[in-house]
Amino acid sequence: MRARAADSVGAYDKAVQGYAAAIALAPDNAILAARALDEGLAAGDRPLALAAARILERAGKLQADGRLLLLGETLRTRDWRAAGLQIDKLEQDEVFSFLAPLLRAWLQQGAGSGDPLAALAALPANKLAATYAAEQRALLLLARGKSKEGVAALMPVLAEAGPRAQRLRVAAAAALARNGDRTQALALLEGDAEPLVAARQRLRGGKRLAGEIVTPVAGAAELLIRIAVDLNSQEVAGLALGFARLATFLAPENSESWLVTSELLAAAGQHREALAALARIPADDPFASTAASSRIAFLVAAGRQEEALAQARAEVAAEPRDGAGWARLGDLLSQMERHGDAAIAYGKALDAAKVGGGAGQPQWALLLLQGGSFVQAGRWTEGKAVLEGAYKLAPEQAVVLNYLGYSQLERRENVVEAERLIREANRLQPDNAAITDSLGWAHFLRGDLVKAIELLERAAQGQPADAAIKEHLGDAYFKAGRRFEARYAWQAALVYAEGDAAGRLRAKVDAGLTPDLAAP
Repeated sequence: MRARAADSVGAYDKAVQGYAAAIALAPDNAILAARALDEGLAAGDRPLALAAARILERAGKLQADGRLLLLGETLRTRDWRAAGLQIDKLEQDEVFSFLAPLLRAWLQQGAGSGDPLAALAALPANKLAATYAAEQRALLLLARGKSKEGVAALMPVLAEAGPRAQRLRVAAAAALARNGDRTQALALLEGDAEPLVAARQRLRGGKRLAGEIVTPVAGAAELLIRIAVDLNSQEVAGLALGFARLATFLAPENSESWLVTSELLAAAGQHREALAALARIPADDPFASTAASSRIAFLVAAGRQEEALAQARAEVAAEPRDGAGWARLGDLLSQMERHGDAAIAYGKALDAAKVGGGAGQPQWALLLLQGGSFVQAGRWTEGKAVLEGAYKLAPEQAVVLNYLGYSQLERRENVVEAERLIREANRLQPDNAAITDSLGWAHFLRGDLVKAIELLERAAQGQPADAAIKEHLGDAYFKAGRRFEARYAWQAALVYAEGDAAGRLRAKVDAGLTPDLAAP
């Protein structure tokens, strides 16, 4: 009862202690063991989870998560026979049986028995298993030293991997470098993303790049992380956390497992535990910068903004040439509405990027952030100059075109040129509601109410919770004589508006549109 009470208020350390004591007193109680297993996985307490899983196995009531935990132990100890037996039992599970052939391939790789690639090729007609097989095949090819075939198999996987693509690139590059193919490893690490930049720097500096997936333990852990991500996308957060924790038990050196675990914990409001998970990622890991960004975000989410700011300032003080650190500080200051200070931080990030310090994003993006911060700080002349610099570097980036164009519309400045910029942004991203709104507003300012309303209505359909779009639409309706619809749009905007915008909207609902109440 003490354990359950502790769990209910988030005192996970006490809950773990309570369950450990309880199953020691009642080692044959399967109901208690099931609760203890859940707690052990959620809290990341491997000894408790293992003890509970063994009780459930003896009772014949072990579910897939506990089975995977015991399988992980056999892989860690290289007990291939016992691992095979655990996989055989997993194959009988109604939901997770699809994992068995994938895990068996890694078992064959570790034991040196049979051809794991042939085992994957002979997968039964299981669409779920096939979903994961392409990634596992690419990793197995690289683990077996077949660099050319492995990279070729990995490329289509990367195209579908989303946020995990960076991790897979680093893992593949680590395997290639381990096999002596440093040139191909560096080619895989091209890009501005912070982990790729950090991994490239390590390789070029002659340092070992960790993170390769060449053992059954590492392969199984990566598979479990992928499943955790997929389960979370299906809103099965509790089970997703359990799978992520299993991955940390298997391969604690895999930073991705800690990042995924921390995100799941933070999403559940367990910020202290999320921060503890991030602390497991070493400072020299390619994903250390990603962890630092998450750490600051979790501190802010926990209401510890000043602590987050102190952390961000300490990072740049320790590494003043780290552009990514300065960019993180700028993001935080911007979030805190300290826009002038944010502009300075983004400037430092730009300076660092110019001398090879890296910032995890291209220079035009940093210029856009700095220019936007100047604009938000009321320093339009400086902001415009910086935004024009971003435009010169990236004239094909819709976000730059739209921001520079709309900022001028807000000030009723260079309206014709501003509309040209926004029109080009709209050509590049015709379904972007914010850009469609900007173009509609440009038509409004030129007096073309028919076209303005058409575009603004389309933008409002795309972003129904955007107060600025609703206000623009209301102003256009009012100007066109559609007073009832105008007030309806303004009322809808009020649901989401804050600060000066909310006051302006209330005044328009009461008195209608006047020159001093026009939307920016």
